[in-house]
Amino acid sequence: MTVQGDVRCRADVERAVASALRNFRKIDILFNNAGICAYGLAHELSEDEWDAMLDTNLKGAWLVARSIIPVMIAQQSGVILNNSSIAGLRGMNRLSHYAASKWGLVGLTKSWAIELAPYSIRVNSIHPTGVNTPMNDGLAALEGATTEEIAERSAGNLLPVPWVEPNDVAEMVLYLVSDKARYVTGSQFVLDAGLLSR
Repeated sequence: MTVQGDVRCRADVERAVASALRNFRKIDILFNNAGICAYGLAHELSEDEWDAMLDTNLKGAWLVARSIIPVMIAQQSGVILNNSSIAGLRGMNRLSHYAASKWGLVGLTKSWAIELAPYSIRVNSIHPTGVNTPMNDGLAALEGATTEEIAERSAGNLLPVPWVEPNDVAEMVLYLVSDKARYVTGSQFVLDAGLLSR
């Protein structure tokens, strides 16, 4: 089932959740994966650029969770997974607004884990390095560079790869939402090809 909408829009989110409940009668997993990225020095960002980043990456995750958490509480079960970034664990040059949004997801993750544990709802965050997705093409276009040049410029991975693949992220997601991780909550999981060890 697919529903088109904007995670920044409460009405769109509520419509999507209602549609899911009509079709499936329950919601077991929430993967907050919507996000944007753009470059800019903190003192040169416009207020609109700041708001777009925080509203999409952070407020959007809260709006979706706000609609789904009551469903999970009623079920007494569920898993919420927030897609943060390595930028949610360190500072990033020309990405302060992006880093702020991703650090915010860590705060939500840990706080929701505390609030929702009594209802057997688990909450974790994942922190990938660069992922080979169309977002890289958009960043390259903003910089007037090729996708490969952007990858080479930003790569700091210990392993000799410019990025990880979407399937690598999917495998981590599948583990964390499965019963194999049934006692894992309030934690951050890094998929960074060694970048944070530098």
